[in-house]
Amino acid sequence: MPVWKKSLIVLLITLVIGGIYLFSVWMQRRDPGVRRQSDASQSLSKDDLVVMRAFFPHYFEDTLRLEGTTVWMKNGYTMPYYPYSAGHVKFGKRVGLIPPAQRLDVKKIVKQAVPAGERNNVEHGSRQALAVFALPGQTGLFATPIGYLEGNHEAYYCDMLFFYDDPHTIYDHWPKDVWAAIDAHQAKIGMSELETRMAIGQKMHPDGETEGDRTVTYDQNGKHWTITYVENKATAVKSE
Repeated sequence: MPVWKKSLIVLLITLVIGGIYLFSVWMQRRDPGVRRQSDASQSLSKDDLVVMRAFFPHYFEDTLRLEGTTVWMKNGYTMPYYPYSAGHVKFGKRVGLIPPAQRLDVKKIVKQAVPAGERNNVEHGSRQALAVFALPGQTGLFATPIGYLEGNHEAYYCDMLFFYDDPHTIYDHWPKDVWAAIDAHQAKIGMSELETRMAIGQKMHPDGETEGDRTVTYDQNGKHWTITYVENKATAVKSE
């Protein structure tokens, strides 16, 4: 076979292979990632799809937007609260720890220096920023820290501490019996880890890294729970 014919055959084979490759690339770019997106969406739970507001405060003035609003505690049984009267936070009269999902009607945001010996899970800085709030059904005002100021540095944890919408509406797909247990701050068989944290708080010590398939111990303001999860459902619940 003449050399020019062999060269032509090689060229034609190369063009066919190249055409197939270019066609496959064009198809992928025309409809990029559809299959991967579909698989990902199927793996997402309703909890993963909830809409949760945040506002990323950087300066004290940013936190003032909370004044006159209602928030709900997200980081349950971790944040202490104190009486507030005569324009001051009474650090020496700590009331307790705020339960998860507790409604707080924010009246004002204030700054105040903190006694050196007071530990409340927020750095002292030169002053702390505190949310002053009312509790439903109770008289008087209370305050809890939300951040601190030190020279030119400021840090605020509002988005970590609070829901800005009622969690009953954020997680309205949770069954009524689960919400009844959460409102009573009790854990029960069948709860997911997220539901349990909403009920008894964030002070937890897991025995593994795979959420939903491990045993976790919780400190609920001095009460201890040990809960085993299988496929993200509590299968054993013990309290002491």
